[in-house]
Amino acid sequence: MSARRTTNMPIIRVEMFKGRTPQQKKAIARELIDGFIRGNGGGNPDAFDVVFVDVDKQDWAHGYEMMSEKYPDK
Repeated sequence: MSARRTTNMPIIRVEMFKGRTPQQKKAIARELIDGFIRGNGGGNPDAFDVVFVDVDKQDWAHGYEMMSEKYPDK
């Protein structure tokens, strides 16, 4: 069991189309955490959680158009 956190740090939630590799997600997490720390004056990267939600294009609409129609797989 991990130690309890003593400060309230953010959970960053990222919703995006499926298809990123674990290495790409790791790089995205690093950039988001580093940007948050730079923009808010510090913090410990280990205090952050980043949650990735992979969404199929067929499950995402923008206006009346499904993203699977707007951006079909090639």
